[in-house]
Amino acid sequence: MTVNAYAGRYSQAIFRMALQEKDLNRWQTDLRKVATLLKDNAVASLIANPKISGEEKSKMLSQRLGDVNPLVVKLALLLAAKGKLAVIDDIAEEYQALVDNYRGIEGTAIAEITTAIPLDNDYQLKIAQRITEIVGKPVMLRPKVDPAIIGGIIIRVGDKLIDGSIRSKLAALRKDLGGVAQ
Repeated sequence: MTVNAYAGRYSQAIFRMALQEKDLNRWQTDLRKVATLLKDNAVASLIANPKISGEEKSKMLSQRLGDVNPLVVKLALLLAAKGKLAVIDDIAEEYQALVDNYRGIEGTAIAEITTAIPLDNDYQLKIAQRITEIVGKPVMLRPKVDPAIIGGIIIRVGDKLIDGSIRSKLAALRKDLGGVAQ
């Protein structure tokens, strides 16, 4: 997957700053917290709303996130002001890759998993462990929910795709049965 150039620039700047401050772990955790919080559409809409003052947004984010680096909150507000709030997840991922590379962890892979319903954290951890065993390197999950797949799971790691969705199984069955009917 190509990383948004915008996200790449921000993550590199954050990485350099975190390295200077010797605070890699806190930034890593705080970026992930913000990215997770902003996946909530109600929160993202509030932050993107130009009618709400920056001070109110900052206060709300700080309350929801707890003890996070104030610069992370400012980053979220800056992205909201520029209409680029959706890029926060890419920034967190790219930052994670930079930290992993710095620590000598070779090639953490991004595993996009699509399910019909949201998965709880325990199940996501089990899936991440299993995918790690399969691909032979650590993976970071990027879960998506798509009710159109009906059930099952679709896993994409790099250029590899495992489609265990009910939708694809039904499509294959339809194709097979269509050949018999003719």
